[in-house]
Amino acid sequence: MDILTVDHLTKVYGEGPTATRALFDVSFSIEEGEFCAIVGSSGSGKSTLLHLMGGVDRPTSGTVLLNGEDIYARSDEQLAVFRRREVGLVYQFYNLIPVLSVVENITLPVALDGRPVNTERLGLLLHALGLEGREGALPNQLSGGQQQRVAIGRALMNAPSVVLADEPTGNLDSRNSAEIMALLRASNKEMGQTLVVITHDEDIAATADRVIAIEDGRIARDERIRR
Repeated sequence: MDILTVDHLTKVYGEGPTATRALFDVSFSIEEGEFCAIVGSSGSGKSTLLHLMGGVDRPTSGTVLLNGEDIYARSDEQLAVFRRREVGLVYQFYNLIPVLSVVENITLPVALDGRPVNTERLGLLLHALGLEGREGALPNQLSGGQQQRVAIGRALMNAPSVVLADEPTGNLDSRNSAEIMALLRASNKEMGQTLVVITHDEDIAATADRVIAIEDGRIARDERIRR
């Protein structure tokens, strides 16, 4: 069953002769529980695509459907709630709050909603992420790999149905990269979460169920590797 549908998505920045077309008429669907890698050169439009799928930016035209609902039919306030509750976003540069501890960063989406923390889920995440004993540490007391684990924990805290990761290993060495991808694959296989990863790493793309290649804002290749 399809969980995420991108339909004739176009994104243009600016107007007139200086306008830049980042995406043009992109359409595809992603099945529930699928691990999809989106690849392409710098400037190809792949990060723009991920941001549109995650409700971070609005398209010029076209729609993004999550579970059959058009996410851009929502107001900006509703989109902010959507990003906290329905998708998990992981970025290359962690985006942790410097003055918040590991636990406070992970539970930030819950705190912003004014809801109680699911302590059982938090404990399971801290264990799975290898962050037990570091609960009170601030981001500047953590390694790059640990900071990215915190960012993943934050993305998973609300148990979203879709996890979107933009170059999640881009700032990490090979050992930490392998560990981070193992964590993301575990969330995909063991928790049943749909995983979409933007990457330029061919080794990461080779582990996906499906690879979509973007060139000049269009889909150049859509290949299913495994089911």
